[in-house]
Amino acid sequence: MSEEIVPAPTPEKPAPQPGWLARLSLTQLTLAVLVGVFVWQWLDANHRINQLQQLVAQRMAEVEGASKASQTLIAQNQELTRELGGKLSVLESRFAETRAQRAVLEALYQDISGSREQTLLADVEQVLLIAEQQLQLSGNVKAALIALQNAASRLLRSEQPGSADLRQHIERDIERLRALPEVDVRALDRQLDQLIAVAEQLPLAPEMSLAGIKEETPHGAAAQNAWQRFWRELWQEVRQLIRIERTDQAEMPLLSPSQSFFVRENLKLVLLSARLSLLSHDEAGFRRELKTVQGWVGRYFDPAANETRVAQQLLRKLAAANLAVELPDISATLKAARNLRAAPERSAR
Repeated sequence: MSEEIVPAPTPEKPAPQPGWLARLSLTQLTLAVLVGVFVWQWLDANHRINQLQQLVAQRMAEVEGASKASQTLIAQNQELTRELGGKLSVLESRFAETRAQRAVLEALYQDISGSREQTLLADVEQVLLIAEQQLQLSGNVKAALIALQNAASRLLRSEQPGSADLRQHIERDIERLRALPEVDVRALDRQLDQLIAVAEQLPLAPEMSLAGIKEETPHGAAAQNAWQRFWRELWQEVRQLIRIERTDQAEMPLLSPSQSFFVRENLKLVLLSARLSLLSHDEAGFRRELKTVQGWVGRYFDPAANETRVAQQLLRKLAAANLAVELPDISATLKAARNLRAAPERSAR
């Protein structure tokens, strides 16, 4: 019996191993995606926080500059107040001296005897004293001229020897006053009043106003999708962070509404100081105050505004006025009148 030859079974091939992606479960993939999204959001938030910090630092620098400008304006206000106080003190002292002299003259007038000549000469002396005070204190040429003419007319009734010489002194002073160039102080004072009224309405220049700053808004049609909106907002943020400026020119810090109020108040104080200089015929002080006002108007206020143009026109008119008038000294005439009145007393001794 022959043996059957049975073929040996062929070995089976091992099944292929699955890849690493197949070994990841759905949960692990979800966690990986969430972690990636969280990391992206954290980086984006950190970037935005850095941008906000830079923007806040820039705003703080602007506020600090405006605060320094406010302190400068307050210091100028205090300096102007002290200067005005000094001028007022001088005027008050002169007014007190005038009142004291007037009281002395009134007392002397009461003590004068009933002599017609003595009474007349005392009246002339008082009128001459008033004329001298008008010239020295207020520079009022018209009032001094009227007083001198009154004294000259009164001396026509005097029969005392020497009254003709005194009248000649007065006539010479009258001719000197008439030869002076006329300075209309009242018209200049009215122009200062108009300028003070306009100063309250002067608008600030656009580049000086902190309230005039507005954030830029994107123009054009609405974004068609989220990506376009994202890139447009990103570009807007970049434009706000980057700004090109000239560093070779100094710029004034911006002014808030409260600081613009102090600018106008300081401007009015300078104009009041100019009025005091005008009334006291202080040519240098008047020019100095007008120059300060012109600088402030051109520096802080809108040159295109109608109020600013009106103010500049008034300033040009005031600057063209001539206050440099050398007033004559009539103290010699007053001294002659006093000597004439005292002559009878000296002769009686």
